[in-house]
Amino acid sequence: MRIYVDADACPVVSIVEQVARQYNIPVTLLTDTNHVLSSDYSDVKVIGAVADAVDFALISMLEKDANDIVFTQDYGVAAMALGKNAFAIHQSGKWYTNENIDQMLMERHLAKKPRRGKSKNHLKGPKKRIEVDDMRFKESFEKMVRKVLNM
Repeated sequence: MRIYVDADACPVVSIVEQVARQYNIPVTLLTDTNHVLSSDYSDVKVIGAVADAVDFALISMLEKDANDIVFTQDYGVAAMALGKNAFAIHQSGKWYTNENIDQMLMERHLAKKPRRGKSKNHLKGPKKRIEVDDMRFKESFEKMVRKVLNM
């Protein structure tokens, strides 16, 4: 078991590392060359800045049925991780599952259409993160870790 983090602009790296350290689980942080990242706990992998390079590198590192955990905000990465029987979690603490990933991918597709157009009716980005968001993520992430460890 290992934890892989799509760490480009990731707001919860410190929480992931804190929980991983508590359970003695190795962590790999993947980032592109446009971000500077260092860690005294995790293995940091810097991947080229080509579009989706980090995503594909992360998925290629996963071993099927190894009970790995993937942290990502990208639904496509989550879907590929689930395809390798890994567990996947979003920064909100929401678990990606085989039961919800298709709907999430469809919603992403539908939301992308207005953004491609020239209209200004597209959705705003996520709201500012607050302490409650971090607490919710940590609780959900610890629950996932305990589930995986008890398998």
